[in-house]
Amino acid sequence: MKARVKWIEGAAMLGEAGSGHAIVMDGPPDLGGRNIGVRPMEMLLMGLGGCTQFDVLLILRKARQHVTDCVVELTAERAASDPKVFTRIHVHFIVTGHGLDASRVARAIALSAEKYCSASIMLGATARITHDFEIQDTAASQTSIDSPG
Repeated sequence: MKARVKWIEGAAMLGEAGSGHAIVMDGPPDLGGRNIGVRPMEMLLMGLGGCTQFDVLLILRKARQHVTDCVVELTAERAASDPKVFTRIHVHFIVTGHGLDASRVARAIALSAEKYCSASIMLGATARITHDFEIQDTAASQTSIDSPG
């Protein structure tokens, strides 16, 4: 895996992934930035969210769970002094689908956190990471128009 980060100006940078995708990162105005992109530490937190969501969706798909949406909300606390590492991270999953089994969702999240998510395992070396989830059932808010009548 490769990546490249090119300084643009001030505190702005262009991050380019080996896959060919790019993203602008920037710092806050009080540190020379123009607020035109995400902060690098925000990228790290979003990377954790993407990594664990990818795992959870793959595990749930293999478990034949019908997921129609998945949102991962992350909150983090950082150390007060340099290096301002993450000290606490909470990962909240909102999984939407039809007839989802809560025990399978919980197991998918645990497997991601403990075995598959590289970002979780790396960040877990400095931060206490907690997880929870909620399930939203699409059947509760839908009526079928295909039912025989």
